Amino acid sequence: VQLQASGGGLVEPGGSLRLSCEASGSRLRDYAVGWFRQAPGSGREPVACISKWSGNSSYADSAKGRFTISRDNDKNVMYLQMNRLKPADTAVYYCVSVNPYYCSDYGCYGCNRRTGDDSWGQGTLVTVSS
Repeated sequence: VQLQASGGGLVEPGGSLRLSCEASGSRLRDYAVGWFRQAPGSGREPVACISKWSGNSSYADSAKGRFTISRDNDKNVMYLQMNRLKPADTAVYYCVSVNPYYCSDYGCYGCNRRTGDDSWGQGTLVTVSS
């Protein structure tokens, strides 16, 4: 599956932004998926992920209470609603497939990458600044 992130931009602290991730090549519903991010000078870190059908999700501590991950399998799209944004959220955000063993329709406990998938795509830049 190829995943393309979009929706990034410049937003003031405290503002909101919604990222989208469109799947192509395969049906999104066949994959557990999630968001990672990479801040300037840092490595990539998981933000949130969601199971294939049930909507079970997992969030990084930094995202809990502010970000909401969702998906629309009929439209082949995943979303990340980000509220109360902080300058520390500035990063390139990537949508990726994750391992369904850790994030399944019975429980989502972590956003490990899907085995054998090390692609990252282009990502979308989110800048939080006044």
